Parts: sequence; C-alpha cells; structure tokens
Amino acid sequence: MKITPFKTFKGIHKMEKGRDILILTRNLTPGIRVYGEDLFKDEDIEYRTWDPTRSKLGAALKKDISQIGIKEGDYVLYLGASTGTTVSHVSDLVGKDGLVFALDFAPRVLRDLVFVAEERKNIAPLLADANRPETYANLISEVDVVFMDIAQKNQAEIFIKNCRLFLKQGGFGLLALKARSVDVTRYPKDIYKEIRAALEKDITVVDYRELDPFEKDHAFYVCKKK
Repeated sequence: MKITPFKTFKGIHKMEKGRDILILTRNLTPGIRVYGEDLFKDEDIEYRTWDPTRSKLGAALKKDISQIGIKEGDYVLYLGASTGTTVSHVSDLVGKDGLVFALDFAPRVLRDLVFVAEERKNIAPLLADANRPETYANLISEVDVVFMDIAQKNQAEIFIKNCRLFLKQGGFGLLALKARSVDVTRYPKDIYKEIRAALEKDITVVDYRELDPFEKDHAFYVCKKK
C-alpha cells in the first residue's frame, strides 16, 4: 500500500485501502497511538490514520475541504480539545517547531489530554472556559490558527471572540458547528446559513462543508481574518 501526499496539504497523506482512501499524518511520536488508530510505515517514516468519524477536521478533509490553513511551525489555539483525538493530528501537522494551545472546560477530559501532552511536547493543555477568553489571555500568544469544536448555543459568538483576541491578521479560523446545539427545533441547513451570515460580519468565510455522513448535523467553516 503506497502512501502519497493528500492534495496540496503539506503534512497530510493518503493511502488506498480497498475501496476506501485513508487520510494520514506523519506520527510525531513513532510507535505511540493516541486513540487506537492504525500505524503504517513507508520508507522508515511512520504515519497515523485519521478517523473522520471521530474528528470534525478529519471529516472535513474527507468531504474535500479546499484548505485548512495549518502548517508546520504554526501556533494553534484549539478550543474544545477534549481527550486529544484531533489535537494529536494537529500536533503532527505543526511539528516540533509549532505549538497547540489545547483548551477544554472539563477537568476529566483534560486529564486524558495531559497524558497525550506528556508524549507530545508541542501541546499545552489549558483548563478554561472558551466563552471567557479574557481569563486566559495572559497564557496565550497570538496564533496562526483558531480551531473550535464546542457544542454550545452561542458557538459562533465564542469563535469570533477568540479570533478577535488571538488570531493574527490573515490567519485562519476553523469552526466545527453542531446545529442541534444552536437550536434543536430548526432545520440544520437554515442554521448553517444563519451562522455563515453572522461570521461574515467579522471574518471572511473561504470554504464550507456539511459533514454528513461522518458527523450528523454538523458543518465546517474555514475562515480568514480580514
């Protein structure tokens, strides 16, 4: 099975397996799995499979998103880090010279994330409330990318607040939106349009994908700071 670059995304690779195309990242910590993913070697380089059913960013890649803005050496603010599934792949992408500020509000999941960070020195776990960015502003530098995966009613508002405060001019903002958390009584497509309009008052939306069937009632927005 041959591993080749995935489109023009530096650091992301693909491999055909039967009728499926697997997405992979180069493993920053060879021999170590984060969430039970498969490991493959090609010319002495180890790669990790990226499960699109457990990662909104992985799902967006499978849905042919045009860009994600994350590259080697970047500083990333990750809001809603959970136990570190997607964070670990972002860690692979930014490499040893990059850094992921991985923030979550739940102490239990952050404990699991700390174990991941012990192996991956480019992850800085933070216990904080993303809705109050002023409370951790002194702990975070300006970043190249803000990524958010938080299922709250005011998801777009939280995302914009953090982009305003931390995202560099021309930097990328990535928002994984859960429609049912915004309003369970409305059609998701109506919510997606409403959220896009709200985002575009502050930031440029450069791409968008609905994530079904990998993530039901989710959409993914790629934005760029004006």
